[in-house]
Amino acid sequence: MNISEFDYELPLDLIAQMPADKRDNSRLMVLDRQNHSVSHKHFFDIVDYLNENDLLVLNDTKVIPARLFGVKEETGAKIEVFLLNPSKGKDANFWDVLVKPSKRIKSGTVIKICDDLIIVPVKKLEDAGEWQVELHYKGNLYDILNKVGNIPLPPYIERKEQTEELKEFDKVRYQTVYAHNEGSVAAPTAGLHFTSEILQKLKDKGVDIAYVTLNVGLGTFRPVKCENITEHKMHSETFEISKEAAEKINNAKSNGKNIVAVGTTSVRTLETAFQKFGCIRPCHDSSELFIYPPYEFKVVDKLITNFHLPKSTLLMLVSALAGKDFIFEGYRQAVEQKYRFFSYGDCMFIK
Repeated sequence: MNISEFDYELPLDLIAQMPADKRDNSRLMVLDRQNHSVSHKHFFDIVDYLNENDLLVLNDTKVIPARLFGVKEETGAKIEVFLLNPSKGKDANFWDVLVKPSKRIKSGTVIKICDDLIIVPVKKLEDAGEWQVELHYKGNLYDILNKVGNIPLPPYIERKEQTEELKEFDKVRYQTVYAHNEGSVAAPTAGLHFTSEILQKLKDKGVDIAYVTLNVGLGTFRPVKCENITEHKMHSETFEISKEAAEKINNAKSNGKNIVAVGTTSVRTLETAFQKFGCIRPCHDSSELFIYPPYEFKVVDKLITNFHLPKSTLLMLVSALAGKDFIFEGYRQAVEQKYRFFSYGDCMFIK
């Protein structure tokens, strides 16, 4: 399939710069595959669409304050370091990062972030601006990051004046209410619409909930650059499924219940696990699964998801589930009715 098939025109003013005043006040587009119909609701209406025959699967990863600002110790030049993920096959002190400006850096350069955190580049990686670095710190790394780091908002969310108040706002709103396991550099954005009250209402209706963890990396959101999409290679992302979650998911499938994934990250976690084991097993593993039409889903039946970037792997994934023509009809209506797009925007329910 050609990448141009997954392109669409989006007016810039529809890219959400701030979330809805209340999480569940965002708009909800419902794509009914059986009736081939499109309905326009609000997210709090999701309670009406789920019942005891559904198992909701949420990604409980937590976004870390991965954007760091420091100086080169020898010259005082300002350097930005964006933590991506721990380096494969290395101990916990080695990370793959993005460095700006990368040309000012060489192996052994000392970058001081604060008194408790020093970063030393070890080697340049293949992708432009990426380095493997060693972190030297005193105490708990995540405690330090929470003090000095910044939440890594996507580049299409512009913060011209980054006040302390706005920083604190994003620390709360660019995080799901059920975020638990630290490790992501981007939020699983479909989950941003849930409130504790919505989750409780669903439980009261008999909807069971299972939590999995996939640590979201930047690769998930990067556009596909190959003309032929089958040549695209996904970045690896680590995931974990607990014994409790595996049992819930397997039991639900055995009993004919619907698996309702919240977000494409939950989809990739479940489908990767099934591909590897033929069922859902407790595991700590990694996913490089690229889902695009005509992929046949083995686990996921329904999906709650945001509106995605043109030419992105996420748009291809939802096209595989709902059908490309149906998805693009939904997107056409979303533009026409001025839905808000991307991370802080509105969402859709594919049922």
